[in-house]
Amino acid sequence: MRIHFIAIGGSAMHNLAIALCQKNHQVTGSDDEIFDPAKSRLEKYGILPKKIGWDDNNITKDLDAVILGMHAKRDNPELVKAQKIGLKIYSYPEFLFEMSKDKIRIVIGGSHGKTTITAMILHVLHKLNINSDYMVGAQLAGFEVMVRISPEAKYMVIEGDEYLTSPIDLRPKFHIYQPNIALISGIAWDHINVFPTFDIYVEQFSIFCDKIMPNGSLIYCQEDYNVKKVAEKSREDIEKLSYSIIPHKIENGKTSIIWKEKDYPIEIFGKHNLMNLYGAMLVCQKIGIKNEDFLNSIRDFKGASKRLELVKKNDSVAIYKDFAHSPSKLKATISALKEQYPQRKLIACMELHTFSSLTAEFLLQYKGAMDMADEAIVYFNPHTIAHKKLPEITKEQVFEAFGRNEIKVCIDSIEVVETIKQHKWENTNLLMMSSGNFDGIVFEGLADELI
Repeated sequence: MRIHFIAIGGSAMHNLAIALCQKNHQVTGSDDEIFDPAKSRLEKYGILPKKIGWDDNNITKDLDAVILGMHAKRDNPELVKAQKIGLKIYSYPEFLFEMSKDKIRIVIGGSHGKTTITAMILHVLHKLNINSDYMVGAQLAGFEVMVRISPEAKYMVIEGDEYLTSPIDLRPKFHIYQPNIALISGIAWDHINVFPTFDIYVEQFSIFCDKIMPNGSLIYCQEDYNVKKVAEKSREDIEKLSYSIIPHKIENGKTSIIWKEKDYPIEIFGKHNLMNLYGAMLVCQKIGIKNEDFLNSIRDFKGASKRLELVKKNDSVAIYKDFAHSPSKLKATISALKEQYPQRKLIACMELHTFSSLTAEFLLQYKGAMDMADEAIVYFNPHTIAHKKLPEITKEQVFEAFGRNEIKVCIDSIEVVETIKQHKWENTNLLMMSSGNFDGIVFEGLADELI
């Protein structure tokens, strides 16, 4: 096939482009900005656009398909021309569904945990040599790309994002996939630019359940009130399996699963990950994998990229980075480190970076989110707010929103680093949380300086 990507530089988009290139499809693309790692990876496969920007000459009648990314606008000249000459236009969720219509589709949804659960399932399938296609939102060890499409795989495992599909299709992505097996890990209000009230946000998960195939399965976290409510109201023909925290123990900073009186040491930790693991195990159970085989296979799973990822450690200090940015994710990640290292002090630092987190109304949701940390630092860049065309917020607003007297608020990433360096780094852990990069802080370099 000859396929052109409009907005090829996106995380999922460039991975899909590479996956199709690997299958010997003729792939081209365009974008008005492309950053690493997408830029280097597209260049490696020979499909990096020769110039930055849009050009309707890229759109020709001999294209078999156009795949449209969310980064493009409705008036994009390439999109307009593709519509005018009647080309088949897909969003990437639509294309994935088209490629998986004859497969058993496993879709992992939730406000948090979906990347990790998807990664756990893929790790186990890979270890057990079970052929599967997939789409996951983070780089995984042992996987070259985040997307795989093949004619022979029986399963398609998809991380089901609730954000919008494309500029011309305003459905949430996970409404497209029509799962045979669905999982919901948690519901915590996010994307307020698209879902202005919590009720509207929750409704998207009810619709997701409605999209489950007849006599399909729904696996859900019963510890989450809103998830449980949505699951219990879903169709009667759907099989429902609930999960919570899997039995476990923590000894000397090492977590082990306890299953049928046998211990299974694991690399990951934290109550949220122990719930994620149980959910992933139930998914695998549904496709015929024995629980014992799952637990043996998951032992060496170290997590998805930037999900409680260890940067560096010695005998008395550990430095972690995490994708956490919403209030529920901050609480879960901070709690995990405090439980794993109860004798150590924890300095937690987070960056307000997403549209929601930089909105005055949503800021109020962060009250108490960092209370479990011994010391807390919050960083935001006023230029990011201006770039997103949002109303200004002040350091005082952020301070008040978190509801913690001793919290430090910074608007300069250099100040963040200097504040961290002032501490005596013994018997202390550092947690850096953001969906961005603190405007260029190199975590590995910082870790080298501290320990």
